Amino acid sequence: MTDWTEIHRPSTLAEVRGNDKARDALREWAESWPDHREAVVLYGSPGIGKTSAAHALANDMDWPTIELNASDSRTKDVIEQVAGEAAKSGTLAQGGSGRRLVILDEADNLHGNVDRGGTRAITSLVKEAQQPIVLIANEFYEMSKGLRNACRDIEFRDVSTRSIVPVLRDICRQEDVGFEKEALRKIAEMNDGDLRGAINDLQAIAEGRDTVTEDDVVTSERDRTTDIFSFLDTVLKEADAQEALEASYDVDETPDDLISWIEDNVPKDYEGAELARAYRSLANADRWLGRVRATQNYTFWRYASDAMTAGVAAARSGEKGGWTRYGPPSYWSKLGRTRGARDTRDDVARAIATTSGVSMSTARREVLPYLETMTHHCKNRELTVSMTAAYDLDADHVAFITGSGADTNKIASIIEDAAERRETAAVDASEGAFDPGETDSSSASGDEQGDDQAERAEGATLGSQPADGGDDASMDEAAMSAEDEEGARSGEEEDANDQQTGLGDFV
Repeated sequence: MTDWTEIHRPSTLAEVRGNDKARDALREWAESWPDHREAVVLYGSPGIGKTSAAHALANDMDWPTIELNASDSRTKDVIEQVAGEAAKSGTLAQGGSGRRLVILDEADNLHGNVDRGGTRAITSLVKEAQQPIVLIANEFYEMSKGLRNACRDIEFRDVSTRSIVPVLRDICRQEDVGFEKEALRKIAEMNDGDLRGAINDLQAIAEGRDTVTEDDVVTSERDRTTDIFSFLDTVLKEADAQEALEASYDVDETPDDLISWIEDNVPKDYEGAELARAYRSLANADRWLGRVRATQNYTFWRYASDAMTAGVAAARSGEKGGWTRYGPPSYWSKLGRTRGARDTRDDVARAIATTSGVSMSTARREVLPYLETMTHHCKNRELTVSMTAAYDLDADHVAFITGSGADTNKIASIIEDAAERRETAAVDASEGAFDPGETDSSSASGDEQGDDQAERAEGATLGSQPADGGDDASMDEAAMSAEDEEGARSGEEEDANDQQTGLGDFV
């Protein structure tokens, strides 16, 4: 059976239901595009008609479309080759005014290695494009700040039950399916603003039936995710303790992320004693999250969720009205700014752990702080050189530990001296493996001496009486000579072992 959401997709903007203000703003953007040449972001919950509106706009403007969606590989190369060429071509043979519409669906879902470089490529694309571009997103603030600032934004709101019912009625008439008004109303209410979900439910119920009745509709709510901003509104302004806890079940965030959202935004609505009570509940939730991390027992999450939702809602003195501009946790942006420093710290800890035979955690907590203090600004130069040689550190690592600039002459000279020290230590520990080879004559002489020693040793082991009738004194003299040679070799081995000091104990 063909998908009804595709068959009955709006063909013009006039047929888009439930978002009249957003629809008009989108039309105005398209008609005035030659004046501003900005890209536009359509954002809102899934299933409310954002992509349909973009295609309807293309039909109205007679613009052919180029579309990339979540199923496509959206690396930098793909974006530049597919969407980039289309967007940067100023004149095309087909379409009104030689234009085409570039549509990028799920623009808030560019993450990880699959979309490597995609965000930067899109940001560059929307700034340089010679063709109109529409980006589709469910979560506006999941997009990078640079990309958001480069685009105009239009919000699509959830479609009301009152607007969904006429759409379902028109579809039933076109599909020649009878219906009861109450049945369509129940389907609309069950989907709570999701027009696409309501059409899918209608198709599933109508399959094999001539008429859709109220009894045919299963009165259960669709499993639908609540966006984080609606959740914050519910918890911080309206809900009681029980409602706040239940609202958290529909949010697609882990307790670790959820507490960061609440912690950063609660001061925007709470103050005084109620803010203090809210932070006490958040502190309690944080303790439970700490137990989860320490024990890996995720059943403790329920207690953390209770404290951060029900506890914060109960701290409120009464319901609050108005609109609040919530934002993502500042902790996340701080992590982004310090990522380079944290990566360098981990590289240093890894070098210390490898050399010293300790864990990276121990190296970070118990070794690195002392090194930072002892080598601060390279004031103890000898110790800094020894540290650099011991752990085989590069300029960035030494600069991180000492707090000095990586490109300074001071750091460069320390790296050079440390390299020489490592080379010297390697040669000393080689036991002469890098010494130049001997000449042929000396080798031959050595061979002859070796043969003489072998003969004497062989003679000493033939028995208590020598073959040529020598006396006991000569045998004693040979034995003493052999002992002296053995002692000399033992002394040489001890000297060689003393030279192998290792590089771990450099202080």
